[in-house]
Amino acid sequence: MSAVWEKRRAYWAQRADHEPAMRAALLSEAAGIARHVGGREPLEAFNPDAWMDEIAFLRRPEQAAIQLDLAYDYQSNVAAYPTWQAYLREHRPPVLVTWGKHDPIFTLDGAHAIASEEPGAELHVLEAGHFALEDHGAAIAALIDDFLVRRTPMCVRDAVPAERENTAD
Repeated sequence: MSAVWEKRRAYWAQRADHEPAMRAALLSEAAGIARHVGGREPLEAFNPDAWMDEIAFLRRPEQAAIQLDLAYDYQSNVAAYPTWQAYLREHRPPVLVTWGKHDPIFTLDGAHAIASEEPGAELHVLEAGHFALEDHGAAIAALIDDFLVRRTPMCVRDAVPAERENTAD
C-alpha cells in the first residue's frame, strides 16, 4: 500500500483529528490529478474533465461526508485481507488481476501480492493510474472476455444470445 495509507491509518485511529486533512485531500485538484494521472507526463496529454468531473461530484452537498465514511470504513477491508488471501490459497479460483502501473493508492506490490496467492493467476499491468478502466476500458474488457473463455468451465460466450455476439461497444 502506498504512502496514502499512512494518512488513512491516522484517520482510522483518530477520525475527528484527521478528518479536515482527509476532506481537503479528497477534494483537492492535486489529489484528483494523482488518482487519474498517477504522475504520468505530460499532464497536458490527459483530459482534465476526468478529475474535474470527479471533484465536482465530490463537492456536491453531502458527498464529502459519504466519501469520508467510506474511507473510514475501508479499514474493515484491510482487516479482511488475510481472510481473502487464505481463500485464494485454499480454493484456488481463477484469478485475473488488471492493475494501473501508476496507481498512487494501490501499488504494484499489491498487484503482485494478489497474484502470488494463486500460482495460476494472470497479472496485467497497464499504463494507467487508479482508474485503469477510464484509460483502458476496452482492453480490460477484452482481457476479461479472453480470461473467462479460457479459464471458466462454462464459456461466457455460450451464455450470450447469438444476436448480441457481434455487436459493437
